[in-house]
Amino acid sequence: MSVSRSLVVLVAMGLLSACGTATQAQPGTPGPTGSPVYGGTLTYLEHQPPTCLYLPAAGFYPNGGLLNQLTDKLTWQNPDTLEIEPWIATKWEVNADATEYTFHLRDGVTFSDGSPLDAAAVAANFDVYGKGSETLKLPPAEFVNNYDRSEVIDPRTVRFHFSKPSPGFLQGTSVIGAGLVSKKTISLPYEEQCQLKNVIGSGPFTVANQIVDKQIDLAARKDYGWAPPSSKHQGRAYLDKIQIIVTPEDSVRVGALTSGQADFVRYVQAYDEQTVEKAGFRIYAEPTRGVNNGLYLRPANSILKDLKVRQALQRGTDAKEVVATLFTKSYPQATSVLSKLATGYVDLSKELAYDLDGAKRLLDEAGWTPGPDGVRIKDGRRLELGVFVAGPQPLSKQTLELIAQQWTKLGVKLEIRPADAGTLAVDIKDAEKTAVNHSMVGRADPDVIKSHFHTKNRDVILSNDARLERLLEEQSALADPAKRAAKVGEIQRYVIEQAYAIPLFEEPQVYGGAPNVHGVDFEAVARPTFYSVWKS
Repeated sequence: MSVSRSLVVLVAMGLLSACGTATQAQPGTPGPTGSPVYGGTLTYLEHQPPTCLYLPAAGFYPNGGLLNQLTDKLTWQNPDTLEIEPWIATKWEVNADATEYTFHLRDGVTFSDGSPLDAAAVAANFDVYGKGSETLKLPPAEFVNNYDRSEVIDPRTVRFHFSKPSPGFLQGTSVIGAGLVSKKTISLPYEEQCQLKNVIGSGPFTVANQIVDKQIDLAARKDYGWAPPSSKHQGRAYLDKIQIIVTPEDSVRVGALTSGQADFVRYVQAYDEQTVEKAGFRIYAEPTRGVNNGLYLRPANSILKDLKVRQALQRGTDAKEVVATLFTKSYPQATSVLSKLATGYVDLSKELAYDLDGAKRLLDEAGWTPGPDGVRIKDGRRLELGVFVAGPQPLSKQTLELIAQQWTKLGVKLEIRPADAGTLAVDIKDAEKTAVNHSMVGRADPDVIKSHFHTKNRDVILSNDARLERLLEEQSALADPAKRAAKVGEIQRYVIEQAYAIPLFEEPQVYGGAPNVHGVDFEAVARPTFYSVWKS
């Protein structure tokens, strides 16, 4: 579909009418020119439709951009300082070994169905997040470790008990997967909690309409009054409505933004950043502070079980060329498994230096010799490895194609497979069919490294490494911050030594915004919140 025709389609869907001027809906509140005003609709173009909205499984960025408007959390992580601040919990106590957390809640908070957000509701949420439910087929949340049980002390006080130290839990109460939903929602089976119509939160917006996989309309909750105390804005949201329109084509999102048909868009590609800025619009490149975008090598694969082969691929990948060729300054080259902004980060740039000749020597030592077409052979087998294009990762196909070219110099063939949902769901779990995984994960807490590698979490490398498993579990149970950071450093070194990871770049989430859109905030890992947004 051409850009012009696509824009016509967007207009037909109501984009132009959605971008009316804001109105001063509350007499006396708006101040002089430049002060926030109430009213208006924000038209937000999303690259992909949301998937399952069961909160612990909702880390996908299209889900987060929606759920941030519908749900609140016990705490708020300040994206500038990364400090944990009050929100629905006004204060808390943590015992010395981080096995007991007591939260004191705000009074008068309600879900959008009118039910109270009290200690019993919070306990019901975290009992599911901590342990899951076999009966309801609800998996536990990856941000909760060593959960034992909840205890309702009184209507405004709840205590959580852990079988072992759980130092990441406080930060975990601020993440997208810890959004609080009504007892009615949390008691539903998995398939029903996945559906937007069943998400009953306490956030500043509610769902007004949905066209599945195409459009979601949100309306401001007029009685909302429990933003984090550190928020300059209090009370109901400034906007009346948010219109989220799924717009997969990059050129259409950018064209709609720069032509005034949209107010805010997610997933501005690196090659479109200059176009947006030259048109007088703003680029928001927000860091995700977690495990870097990279290729993750699976030791259970019969070829990659050889450490020398993994090391050869690691040394034979030129991350600098990838960033310089495909990306912008918004995408800093990775120098470790974790982002420089992550707690416990260690600089491993020397260990990750590009060394083509060294990579070739390692493959020679491993017994792989060049074949007639340049692809190496051992015992009659070609050195071929499979990888899926990762839909959520920026320019994944182009990144993999460039790396495939680099690996050709080594005598390695990288088979790049399209992200067909049906095939991907099965083959991504098979190390023989999917030897390499293109992935990342964002979270502003050391537990992010456990989320990425542990067999009971994302298990990105399909690990069969008992030492790695032990290191990850030790990290997640260290109450002392300094010891925990040191353990995270040890894990990064081990992952690179074992060549399980080929870090490429520190992945941001890149948004574009119209110059008349003010007050956009982001949580610590770059999901937007539109509570304080207003339009001039």
